[in-house]
Amino acid sequence: MLSNEVLWFILLIVSFAAITLMYRLFGRAGLYVWIGMAIILANVQVAKMIEFFGLITAMGNIIYGTTFLATDILAEKYGKSAARRGVFVGFFVLIATTVIMQITLAFTPAPEDTLDPALRQIFGFMPSVTVSSLTAYLISQLHDVWAFHFWKEKTKGRFLWLRNNASTLVSQLIDNATFTLLFFVVFNPQLFADLGWQGVWEIFITSYVMKFIVAILDTPFIYLATRMNPDES
Repeated sequence: MLSNEVLWFILLIVSFAAITLMYRLFGRAGLYVWIGMAIILANVQVAKMIEFFGLITAMGNIIYGTTFLATDILAEKYGKSAARRGVFVGFFVLIATTVIMQITLAFTPAPEDTLDPALRQIFGFMPSVTVSSLTAYLISQLHDVWAFHFWKEKTKGRFLWLRNNASTLVSQLIDNATFTLLFFVVFNPQLFADLGWQGVWEIFITSYVMKFIVAILDTPFIYLATRMNPDES
């Protein structure tokens, strides 16, 4: 059986390759679709806790990190307005998914149903995740779009690697701090009581280190994507 660490790097490569292929095949529309898909998957994956190099953290860091890559590609290729539109696509998709799934859970399951308890475990806690995630998402993603263009102007369009990493690394820190504080401390006091400040701090540090690695390793893929000219028809 493969270790969590090996699986994590496999998932990272698969995710980056998939978003690059999505852009190559479907252009700007593909990136918008990817952002919507990724924001949903990240909010489902965050329910799974894993050990990573001996530390406890939640999943979802890789797929969520690809949303920053997607908006950076949009910003570089199509401008600030296209990147901001990508941010709001993700915002709408997560709200719609949360509302639809809460209505779905309100239905009384048939006696033969065996999956309702699993759905409730996955989506039952989604409102607190959604509020925490949406708040962190909007603040960090809009900062990322602003910072990306700030560094692009400062460097006169040079050093793509600099604006990609400088914007994403700070934005991921903002996102991580906002989500951790809201989800673990504000909305889930019992979970916070079980984990304590040490447990929450461990999750915060581990998840940011993972996001840091994702942000650094997405650099070759943004260079690859900016050299593509997908069919936008």
